[in-house]
Amino acid sequence: MKIRLMVGLLLVSALGAFAQQGFEGQRFEQMGTMLPTPNSTRSASGAPGKAYWQQKADYNIEVELNDDKQTISGQEQITYTNNSPDGLNYLWLQLEQNMRSKSSDSYSTETSQIRDELNDRSIKELIGHDYDLGFKILEIKDSKGKDLKYTINKTMMRVDLPQKLQSGEAYTFNVKWTYNINNRLEVGGRSGMEYFPEDGNYLYTIAQFFPRMAVYDDVNGWQHKQFLGRGEFALPFGDYKVRITVPSDHIVAATGELQNAAQVLTPAQIELFEKSKTSDTPVIIVSQEEVEKKEKAKSKTKSVWEYHASNVRDFAFASSRKLIWDAMGVDIAGKKVMAMSYYPKEANPLYEEYSTKVVAHTLKTYSKYTIDYPYPVAISVEASNGMEYPMICFNYGRPDKNGTYSERLKHGMISVIIHEVGHNFFPMIINSDERQWTWMDEGLNSFVQYLAEQEWDPNYPSRRGPPEKIIPYMKGSKDTMVPIMTNSEQIKQFGNNGYAKPATALAILRETVMGPELFDYAFKEYANRWAFKHPAPADFFRTMEDASAVDLDWFWKGWFYTTDNVDVEVADVNWYKYVEQIEGEANVNNNGKQGKRKKNAVDNGEGGLETKGFSTEFNQTPTEKLQNPKPLKTPLLDADAKLSGNNNFYEVKLRNKGGLVMPVILQFNYRDGSSEIKRIPAEIWRLSEDEVTKVFVLKKELDNIVFDPFKETADVNEGNNHFPPKEIKTDFQRFVEE
Repeated sequence: MKIRLMVGLLLVSALGAFAQQGFEGQRFEQMGTMLPTPNSTRSASGAPGKAYWQQKADYNIEVELNDDKQTISGQEQITYTNNSPDGLNYLWLQLEQNMRSKSSDSYSTETSQIRDELNDRSIKELIGHDYDLGFKILEIKDSKGKDLKYTINKTMMRVDLPQKLQSGEAYTFNVKWTYNINNRLEVGGRSGMEYFPEDGNYLYTIAQFFPRMAVYDDVNGWQHKQFLGRGEFALPFGDYKVRITVPSDHIVAATGELQNAAQVLTPAQIELFEKSKTSDTPVIIVSQEEVEKKEKAKSKTKSVWEYHASNVRDFAFASSRKLIWDAMGVDIAGKKVMAMSYYPKEANPLYEEYSTKVVAHTLKTYSKYTIDYPYPVAISVEASNGMEYPMICFNYGRPDKNGTYSERLKHGMISVIIHEVGHNFFPMIINSDERQWTWMDEGLNSFVQYLAEQEWDPNYPSRRGPPEKIIPYMKGSKDTMVPIMTNSEQIKQFGNNGYAKPATALAILRETVMGPELFDYAFKEYANRWAFKHPAPADFFRTMEDASAVDLDWFWKGWFYTTDNVDVEVADVNWYKYVEQIEGEANVNNNGKQGKRKKNAVDNGEGGLETKGFSTEFNQTPTEKLQNPKPLKTPLLDADAKLSGNNNFYEVKLRNKGGLVMPVILQFNYRDGSSEIKRIPAEIWRLSEDEVTKVFVLKKELDNIVFDPFKETADVNEGNNHFPPKEIKTDFQRFVEE
């Protein structure tokens, strides 16, 4: 008996787990144990708990860029403060440059195949490279100069501490290293160098250039998942002092504020920079004419640029004698922020015309929807690339050699700048774990990017955000999809899954499910709660509900935990009009009293009722169903007849064929040419997730019904959204007909 009972309980548990995984019949159940249990560090409301803690890592860095050998060498002093309640026997550092070493797992685990046509780069990728890339760790010592034991495991390095680092203590140690800079155009990379053969110069965009502390937090302990190239970076906050040695004719753009302008800039450049602070248009500080002179006469001397940055999670810089520089001041909540751009002449005229203006627009728009931008500068560097770091990002947007460009290129450049500058907010400030959750970084940022694009131009051709843009992906093969809640390295369609789908989901959540007022308040609350902290997915989900009083568990389940899509069919519509019962039949009201009878309905000889203008034929075509009403055979008193006699009763049946429950948006188009929109919350599906029927009582007679007339829900099959059915031509069919 005990054995049978145990087997039964295990079976029930297994079936429950299976149902929970697929959510069949449970789309409106609360997420419950799907989310981590609230505790003293992360509360049930989604806010940081009273015992929330996070680590701190401060850096003093000396780094030199060798323009002749294209190498980086440096030394750093790291002071790591243990604010956790745990004692630590060792520290983990990230060595992302090792991703490019010959033995890297990124290369050995990458799948490949022979295509019909392979370009030079594809062939090089198959052959592999023989460059000597990756970090060379020269020494690791404590603050007194004593060697520390360390172990390198691919892209991670463990430094063993001489004694346990207790809670509340700080530890200082030193690392010395060097590496060869990768050529981004040959071997790829988020950072590296680009060579310009026309003038023999390099443009360096340098990031992940120093061993960086990994995150230790209350969710994962150490986040030391290996870097394979896709899942980005989890980093603690700290203060940086960085001295960068470069050729003296280079211009350096970097995270933070320049400390020694008098030593590295000319008096004229300093004067122009001061002027730019109060200008409402970009001021050119280093001109193209000046750059072209430097390209020909290369300096052999060196200079040191010193930058300081407070409360940032990373540091990056760009350096080249090719860099034009412009800037303007932006008012953010009464504080002056410098929007700046650095770009080679090859990026003109696009960058001079647009880049800094777009930076300023991005800061204003993101500050409105999240938090006021807290840093003193925001920089866009044109590097034919797209990657982000605190206060600085490397962007795309280079015209043809003759300076011409298309509208598509212009919009592509604007979008990339908005996106990369926007990353200052997600994840540089609202500091999610990119190595694990791509969507918390790219998805949230792509959503606000969409808002910023539309505020730049209401007719902006946004690629991600509008619901109809995600439809080709959503209706694709499930074999090529994974849920949004998937680790970065296991995502099959990275752009669609990590960027586009979560951006679209949030756009739908804002416009259709919650409404802008409730959504914007909750979204801003999330940003304020988790600014300069490490949020996890549950913190976002819980905060959005906590600050809005909108139950969204069904939404998170469907959009983030499944590969379901929206496909709602208007399956059937029946039209009824009131017809009283014939003489002799009971017509009794709720009090049991005899009601007055009328004789406007006649017996059709088959036990049914027939009145002129009514149909009892149940095998009608959809068109006929909206032309001839069926009799509504309900006994009514005269008083009730006044309420119901002139009404039209439309019974509408909807089928959820895609699995993703969504609000029901119906457009009723009337015979008199007018129309009306009916909006019903998604909870209409709560008792029957696959099919629902609802009666609408209307004064006017319907000509047709359309589901999702404004394409708000990303419904993948517009062909079944109409009743009577309507042929929906594809773009190709319309093109052929034209």
